Amino acid sequence: MPTSMFRARRVSLAALLAPLAFAAVVLPGRAEGATRQYWIKAVNVRVDVAPNGLDALMGRQVPLDQRFLDAVVYRAYTRGWRKPLPNTARSGDNDGIPGPVIEARVGDRLLVHFKNEDRTFRQKHSMHFHAFTYKPASDGAFIPQITGKGGNVPVGQSFTYRLTAGPQSRGAWPYHDHSSTMHDSIPRGLYGAVVIMGRKEKPPDRRFIVAFSSHNGFDTINGRAFIGNTPTFRAKVGETVEWNVLAMGDTFHTFHVHGHRWLNDAGTPKDTEEIGPGGSFRIRWKEDAPGTWFYHCHVESHQMNGMIGLFKVTK
Repeated sequence: MPTSMFRARRVSLAALLAPLAFAAVVLPGRAEGATRQYWIKAVNVRVDVAPNGLDALMGRQVPLDQRFLDAVVYRAYTRGWRKPLPNTARSGDNDGIPGPVIEARVGDRLLVHFKNEDRTFRQKHSMHFHAFTYKPASDGAFIPQITGKGGNVPVGQSFTYRLTAGPQSRGAWPYHDHSSTMHDSIPRGLYGAVVIMGRKEKPPDRRFIVAFSSHNGFDTINGRAFIGNTPTFRAKVGETVEWNVLAMGDTFHTFHVHGHRWLNDAGTPKDTEEIGPGGSFRIRWKEDAPGTWFYHCHVESHQMNGMIGLFKVTK
């Protein structure tokens, strides 16, 4: 199903800019769209789930032995996997969880060149993409006795996924490992976001990625737990901001923004949106509410276990 689009009433939110991923090599082209190429590896990193060591709301320390996760993450590289792209607003998040943003427009074709460099766990991995259309060889899912190489890429080997962004691809979506080891690798961080705009859609001023999941026993946003560790998003009044929200794991969540409302497709004002495992949605609005606000999962046990952050809006 296509991702729901929300029209804005009140505005808000701010962001750890993760706008256009620009990890792609864009080849100009055809009338129906461009061809974009991404070069991505699965690599090993050590992620600190709570770098400041604090649960600020409860005023308590996060035990040191619970903070560090031996992760497997997707990382974007220059052509031929020569060197990793920088972790900047222009390149997209490229230093941990979630992986780099895969961006396209309706009508584009994508070539995603994936290489498995999981040298710690030495497991097979893959990339499975929601949103796109593709042939079975590019599904990236392991099916016993049926799957080709793309569903179970061995360590040190590579595979190219061939994808098309069709009319029903517009919106925010997840991508993730779907190999025979996905039940190990997704909790270790092997997932990311897809953002697809319409053919002539204007990009937002600010683009935010919010990935709900669980790591090291904490409920996390973008692989981090508790205020000061989770992203602090930033925007200015008058800017168009876009939230791309996804959920990975086994748990249902409710995305909530303090001090703000939006209209759903039926025209009903909302300030929470439910999301289940593998789900995603996109919200856009024009910011009009200066201040410092909470955003969080409204399942209270989740927010108290780390799934809460701040967004700051200035005039």
